[in-house]
Amino acid sequence: MNRKHIIIIFALFLLFLTTACSKEKPIEIVEEPTPPIEEPIEEEPIEEEPVVEEPDGIRSPLSGIYADEEIVNGRIMTVVFDNHPAARWQAGLKDAEVVFEFQVEAPYTRYVGLYLINAPESIGPVRSARPYLVEIAQEFDGIFVHVGGSEQAKKDARTYNIAEIDGLTSPASVFWRNSSKKAPNNLYTNMEVLRESAKNKKFRETSEYNGYLFAEEGFTYSGDDASVVEIKYNSTNTTKYEYDEEKEEYIRYKDGKLHIDESDDSSIVAHNIIIQKTTTRVLDNVGRIEVKTIGSGEGVFITKGVALPIKWVKESRDDRTYFYDVDGNEILLSPGVTWIQVINQNSSTNIQ
Repeated sequence: MNRKHIIIIFALFLLFLTTACSKEKPIEIVEEPTPPIEEPIEEEPIEEEPVVEEPDGIRSPLSGIYADEEIVNGRIMTVVFDNHPAARWQAGLKDAEVVFEFQVEAPYTRYVGLYLINAPESIGPVRSARPYLVEIAQEFDGIFVHVGGSEQAKKDARTYNIAEIDGLTSPASVFWRNSSKKAPNNLYTNMEVLRESAKNKKFRETSEYNGYLFAEEGFTYSGDDASVVEIKYNSTNTTKYEYDEEKEEYIRYKDGKLHIDESDDSSIVAHNIIIQKTTTRVLDNVGRIEVKTIGSGEGVFITKGVALPIKWVKESRDDRTYFYDVDGNEILLSPGVTWIQVINQNSSTNIQ
């Protein structure tokens, strides 16, 4: 092979190499995996703490109801109400925070209403005092509102320096007669004029006393069922309460009739009923009685559909009557109106 042939063969070899190297490699397409679709995560709603609104004012030591501090720190008005059938129905009794029912000359009873945070526009009929009614005013350091009274009651009011507004000695602007009823069962007043009268008499503007204790919301009472409470003072004088479970209050009946307030025909109700058992004795031929209020005795506390036995203790005229459960603890009242039914050895009760 000559030189020329070698050059030609070498040139063909180079051409082959160039052609082979210039061929493109096919592009391999690699598919990227499709990422999974993520479902949106639902966040659980954050439960907000319920906003507990603080009640305005401070709690009344008589009813546990909140009211303006200046009013709660004021002077208690202690009003004697007539409960003779000819006096019914009473006005302003629904606004009392505490009401006592006491026996007087047979077969009647009389009420004593305690007022602190409410100011009814009509109060009455107002009636005369008895010694144990004077004691209620003394017990709560209240201004005693009445019209006359027994000789012993008037003497006690003087002896113990009771602040009093007496219908027999007050001007006609403080007490007036209601023409729809007959005397002596028709003497009326109202809270505005009583407060003004107390101011004119320069009575102290605050009461010094120990108030009641009250249960907090949600407190559970345990005791026997008490949907109906019947109290028989005597054969012609009865008091009855029927429990309204929805409203958690007792509707009051007197001598078989629904007890209403004369001012607006609303029902008289109680959130607490205390039956205080004591003894009485007749003092004179008029039938005036002595009621044992100092010392101790048994009773029943009724609230929110249950009844439980209690003991009452009052150590002196100035001391408040305390009510204790069987374990010796002072009872906790439900906030609201309290009726205290003072009964004697001849009275009977039926709770079911």
